[in-house]
Amino acid sequence: MTTALGEKIKTIIRANGPISVTDYFALCLADPQHGYYRTREPFGPAGDFVTAPEVSQLFGEMIGVFMVHAWQRHGTPVAVRLVEIGPGRGTMMSDMLRVIQRLAPPLYDNMHVHLVETSERLRDIQQETLQAHAAKIAWHVDFNEVPHGFTLLAANELFDAIPIRQFVRTATGFRERVVAIDVDDELSFAAGIATLDPALMPASSPKTPLGTIFEIAPARQAVMSAICDRLGDTGGTALVIDYGHMSTGFGDTLQAVRMHEYDPPLANPGEADLTSHVDFQHLAETALAAGMHVNGCAYQGDFLVGLGLMERAGALGRDQNLAVQSDIEQAVDRLAGAGEGKMGELFKVLAVSNPAIDLMPFRPVD
Repeated sequence: MTTALGEKIKTIIRANGPISVTDYFALCLADPQHGYYRTREPFGPAGDFVTAPEVSQLFGEMIGVFMVHAWQRHGTPVAVRLVEIGPGRGTMMSDMLRVIQRLAPPLYDNMHVHLVETSERLRDIQQETLQAHAAKIAWHVDFNEVPHGFTLLAANELFDAIPIRQFVRTATGFRERVVAIDVDDELSFAAGIATLDPALMPASSPKTPLGTIFEIAPARQAVMSAICDRLGDTGGTALVIDYGHMSTGFGDTLQAVRMHEYDPPLANPGEADLTSHVDFQHLAETALAAGMHVNGCAYQGDFLVGLGLMERAGALGRDQNLAVQSDIEQAVDRLAGAGEGKMGELFKVLAVSNPAIDLMPFRPVD
């Protein structure tokens, strides 16, 4: 038993042979008829997962504080482009703009907001969420459409949804992992023909056991390069927030989430969100290769607390009843705490700038 997209994928495999994990990933999320982001409402309690901006307004407010700080450290330029790639329901941008308007009226008054969104359905929701700021906002299907100019950019949970390639260790070395059809006519993983360039593996790679998975993400690298090229041209700062690991390593991080539960990645194509962990070391190396200054990479919890999360939470809870204060405390714990179901350590934050500036709460790199 499979989904409509599962049947379509089987038809493709029967006609052309096994498909790469990259192609499977892309079909699951973006197939024009049955792709997850084309057909589902992923966000919130009724969807399949909850993102940080939906947990509490505190998250977007702290990102707003960071953007004001970056703008000041860059010397308060005029005609700023505030860009968000993959803005979800527009919740984070709404919270950011409220803070920017309050803390830095000259920035708010002189900037233009650019949202990069491929989903028409989500664009409609964003327009509703951001109605109060409608005169300032333009939508784009592609980042390259965003007009040039000094740029402050945010990407929250963007990179985890960009497809990866996987390689599996076999007796004859690492071979590309593919999706095939097994003897029971079900989708299954197999080893393909393409081999892994040894130069892409970590420098001190140990001898790995058979079946070990190694992931690379050329498509993520391309998006990061495009962002860095823009900052190289125009100046500015980009902030990337996602779940992932700080250093490149081995392991299978491909995962599906359906109705707030983990789901086998091949079980419900098109009906579950498909993601994988982001390799922040690789993103940072991509930025350095493009001539950017890497301000640092931090745990989300440390980043938010360093920007004043606790103080803002206290202010938000002041004069409120105990139930509201308890909700705020729980939201802070979810956003900044460690352990299962919490985002504070699982999620990482990378900031890159051009020209080089020091940004709180990152420590200056010697």
